[in-house]
Amino acid sequence: MDRRDFLKHIGGAVAVTSLLAAACDTPDAPKQGVTSQDGHGSMTYRINHNTGDKVSLLGYGMMRLPVEAGGTMRENPDSPIDQEVVNKQVDYALEHGVNYFDTSPAYCQGLSERSTGIALSRHPRDGYYIATKLSNFSPATWSRQASVEMFEKSLKELKTNYVDYLLLHGIGMVSNDMDALQTFNGRYMDNGILDWLVEQKEKGRIRNIGFSYHGDISIFDLLLKWHDEGKYHWDFVQIELNYLDWNYADEINPRNTDAVYLYDELHKRDIPAVIMEPLLGGRLGTLPDFILKRMQEREPETPAARWAFRFAGTPEGVLTVLSGMSYMEHLIQNVATYSPLRPITPEENDFLMKIADEIYNLKSIPCTTCSYCMPCPYGLDIPTIFAHYNKCVAEGNVPNPEHPTAQYKKARRAFLIGYDRNVPKLRQSSHCIGCRECVAHCPQRIDIPAEMKRIDEYVEQLKRS
Repeated sequence: MDRRDFLKHIGGAVAVTSLLAAACDTPDAPKQGVTSQDGHGSMTYRINHNTGDKVSLLGYGMMRLPVEAGGTMRENPDSPIDQEVVNKQVDYALEHGVNYFDTSPAYCQGLSERSTGIALSRHPRDGYYIATKLSNFSPATWSRQASVEMFEKSLKELKTNYVDYLLLHGIGMVSNDMDALQTFNGRYMDNGILDWLVEQKEKGRIRNIGFSYHGDISIFDLLLKWHDEGKYHWDFVQIELNYLDWNYADEINPRNTDAVYLYDELHKRDIPAVIMEPLLGGRLGTLPDFILKRMQEREPETPAARWAFRFAGTPEGVLTVLSGMSYMEHLIQNVATYSPLRPITPEENDFLMKIADEIYNLKSIPCTTCSYCMPCPYGLDIPTIFAHYNKCVAEGNVPNPEHPTAQYKKARRAFLIGYDRNVPKLRQSSHCIGCRECVAHCPQRIDIPAEMKRIDEYVEQLKRS
């Protein structure tokens, strides 16, 4: 599906949601995060035609929960989850119409499901939908018994006797020296666990079965072929979609797939799409100043992140858009964005496609800071190294030692000082030994050791110049 087809999909939604916005204007809308154009009505919902579920367009991703020391486990890995804050944020979300909560046995060092279960179980079970995953990434969890135990533990941690949305987690990813098909078969087919999950759905312990896609497109296509043949029915599929990945995912990283293809393949089969990475790991919320300036000229009150969330929520085949809202202010702003959704217009879509062109030309590393690559056995802080590099790219502080400009010294100093401040020396790229243990776990299929070598060589070149 090209841009013209995308505009066909959003055309009807523009008219309908404009009417809803006018009808839902209320005097008690939330004050924070609200602009003159957003947040003055009620949450937008989409209907899952498989079950009739009325799902909030904003879904709560429970991947980066707040911790007692402040921030998240990424910044403070030894700090426990701040359950009181999680409870307050979940309460606010439910009060303002959010009813889809996405977690996994792999999130927050294995503690996300427990925290999610504590927060949600304080509310009526029919007031929310729980999505969790069979996250059997390690070959040690590939046996039928281990995978069954993982599912049963999820129910226990979540304090429920059924899951609304169960995902095969990260199909298309690879493990060690196996290819994507071998990995998929090892995780879900050779052990009979996929058929077992279908049985659990028949028993009412799972209401919807789907998968999240990362990596090898042949596995995505294979599972949709099975859907077409009636071998397995997918009630929903989770994909990465944002205005940069719409056309540029495979150009940024050849082992990724453009969102336009993923969405179109689902939409033509009427399979609801759950969206992850609407901000591409936060990159679309912290854009270069020259891009932010153009966005602000167009809509002075609209944050960059809101553009991205509006884009992700506009296609009619999208069921919900996930956001890992670690902080209350992010939750408030995102609730406002979808209360109700103001769909992207054809003109705005053209504007965002031009923004995507400019972001692509910055040539940053496609890291979403998901931290699946962590912990590094040699102590590197991989996500922070990439985040610093990408931030400097976006701000124009990646100087070329071979072609120094008038601003070279300032940019060089900003890069090197910022690197040392953000990443302790013992966790910097120079300590990478190329073991490649991280590569198999990266959903973006980044050749992490190669990028570490490139960054280290670049840093050394800057120091010598």
